[in-house]
Amino acid sequence: MMARNRKKTIVISLVILLVSVVIGGGIWFFTTPSAEAKAAEVGSTSTQSPLKMSAYYIVLPEPFIFNVSGKERDRVVQIKVQLMVRGEQNEALAKKHVPLVESVLLQTFAAATVEQLRQPQGREQLRQQALTTVQATMNKMTNMPVVERVLFTGFVMQ
Repeated sequence: MMARNRKKTIVISLVILLVSVVIGGGIWFFTTPSAEAKAAEVGSTSTQSPLKMSAYYIVLPEPFIFNVSGKERDRVVQIKVQLMVRGEQNEALAKKHVPLVESVLLQTFAAATVEQLRQPQGREQLRQQALTTVQATMNKMTNMPVVERVLFTGFVMQ
């Protein structure tokens, strides 16, 4: 009678163990991504379009302060600038070349006139010109435009 109870206990234990293994294997099988899904995921992250990559903003440390000539009198202008880039690689490149970017921006801003900066269209034109200049300079240094937008976050003319 004891041998019979012992065999019954062993059989029940084996059945429970087998059911546990099957359930665990099923859970693992359905929750682990397949090799194709992993390959697709790796491929999609490396070929993301620039608009899907995260935007990073580089704040230039000091505002640009420069003189502009006008018909009646010269003015002093202060512009605070931020650069928008996409992706961590472009962020690192932009930060690395901040002194160069500041230099070309100052040259671009100094060529402006009071009449140009009084008008919103003139300020937008200056911003576009600054973007073109920065992208051309970064293209020479890194073979990539790096900067997507030049943003004026502060503008004062006295």
